Amino acid sequence: MTQATESYNPDVLTCLANLSSDEVFTPPTLANQMLDLLPEELWSDPNARFLDPACKSGVFLREIAKRLDEGLEGQIPERQERINHILRNQLYGMAITELTALLSRRSLYCSKTANGKYSVCEGFRSGEGNILFDRVEHAWKDGRCIYCGTRQSGSSSLDRGMELETHAYTFIHTENPEELFDMQFDVIVGNPPYQLEDEGYGNSASPIYHSFVEQAMKLQPRFLSMIIPARWFSGGKGLDDFRDRMLKEQRLRNLVDYPKLYDGFPGVKIRGGVCYFLWDRDYSGPCTVQTMWDGEPLGPPVTRPLNAYDVLVRRNEAVSILDKVRRFRENGQPEPTLDSRVSSRKPFGFPTDYHGAESPEGMTDALKLYGSQRISWIERSEVRRNSEWIRDWKVLMTRVQGTSAAVETMFLSRPIIAGPGEVCSETYLVAGRFASKTEAEKFAAYLRTRFVRFLVSLRKPSQDAAKDVYAFVPDIPLDREWTDEKLYKKYGLTKDEIAFIESTVRPMEPNGA
Repeated sequence: MTQATESYNPDVLTCLANLSSDEVFTPPTLANQMLDLLPEELWSDPNARFLDPACKSGVFLREIAKRLDEGLEGQIPERQERINHILRNQLYGMAITELTALLSRRSLYCSKTANGKYSVCEGFRSGEGNILFDRVEHAWKDGRCIYCGTRQSGSSSLDRGMELETHAYTFIHTENPEELFDMQFDVIVGNPPYQLEDEGYGNSASPIYHSFVEQAMKLQPRFLSMIIPARWFSGGKGLDDFRDRMLKEQRLRNLVDYPKLYDGFPGVKIRGGVCYFLWDRDYSGPCTVQTMWDGEPLGPPVTRPLNAYDVLVRRNEAVSILDKVRRFRENGQPEPTLDSRVSSRKPFGFPTDYHGAESPEGMTDALKLYGSQRISWIERSEVRRNSEWIRDWKVLMTRVQGTSAAVETMFLSRPIIAGPGEVCSETYLVAGRFASKTEAEKFAAYLRTRFVRFLVSLRKPSQDAAKDVYAFVPDIPLDREWTDEKLYKKYGLTKDEIAFIESTVRPMEPNGA
């Protein structure tokens, strides 16, 4: 064994495996990058108080303790006195489970009990110290928890008895979070649980991370920093109000974005990536946005207003392109957008799992049904809504589009042209209806362009491709077959802007890959 190997002493918090989908541990390096956003003078303030409301490994409190230990040396020279002051009067936490409470105390106090024999802090009377864990129950009303919104019934019911964790997190299961510690915090920082399953299926998972952010805001700390999934940028399930508040209040001073899958937390699949932010209670203005890629900054940070659009445009390079498209005027009028043309889910009333017969044989008025993974046949009388669309030429787009790749490059499925007498299940949306096949083909060609799919990508943080992802796409006249080159020229894009689009969106041929 070499001397270098013998002297290597790894940080145990870099070696922890995640326990579940809601217990994603934060690497110490990432925790320190978040703390670097805070003002330097905090580390020499003996009166500053810090709270982690979702303790898992205790990494945030441990790293804060290190900084305070160094910063307060001049004011409290004696080491043990300084450590006692920091751990007893400045650092507080709320664990998300009993196990993470023990782990967090071990990280901060070097003992699973704050008053134990091996604790580095003197003076605690209780074993929990300032890291609390209180088992609470969900408050059910009409089948849902009134605090976190999770369902009471289903295969992942959280009404589980005393022997199992309830995942009813103390910090967000109260209307009065200020009563939990009865003190004012200068900084709230952490990595909250991300989601709870509605009924045991990943696609039904309800986000809860925004509840931790909003609850922390109620406490009015001077600063708030959390790392959370970035899907809130475009809103979605339970996130629209949260997104609107985050963008319109303009209190975000910094935003660091990891759009690449697995980049923020290696080995953890969080679709849409993750981000962390610095919220400043006393600030109102533009936000400095930094995109990260493979762990390194991608381009310089850009300071810009986040409320220019109804969603957060995550890539700095995309803002100028979108601005040109949305400012474009045809005869002095703004262009309509495709979201008003695209249908809602279940355009003909059929759910995804609905299938007809294998052939039209024996039917009186057969229609072709495009469904999940196959085509079948149904009677016209089975159509439950929009029966007047049956006679139209239609362009169909899948309701879900995405891969498990670390980087999405297609953003939309290949358009399907469905003729008169053809309908679809919920698997598809009707993106457009036309009187002729020629018009439908031109529209399909438009949807295949990199330009259109790039604009879709700005509103599509996940596999979901509902009608609202088309809200930045101009609904332009189909008086010609639009190509990327014609569209770039129409909207006056520069060489750099074109290069950015083509570096992020893969070409889609009429047939094939």
